[in-house]
Amino acid sequence: MNKKTRLMASLKIWLVIYPSITLFLAIFGESLAELPLYQRTFILTISLVPWMMFVGVPLVDLVIGQFSNKTNNS
Repeated sequence: MNKKTRLMASLKIWLVIYPSITLFLAIFGESLAELPLYQRTFILTISLVPWMMFVGVPLVDLVIGQFSNKTNNS
């Protein structure tokens, strides 16, 4: 994998994970605050990693693909 490909993959993951973590913590942060850090981290990762891998990143790929196709057709 070249540097540009890795950079694009990193940006896609960031585009998914940053808003996902922010939303998750906005919704569940107060109730999770009472749990120890390792339990909060487990709950956060067990729910957001599958979301990111099976929904979030493929959705970003789809949007980028649609945008790319419109740009190439113009």
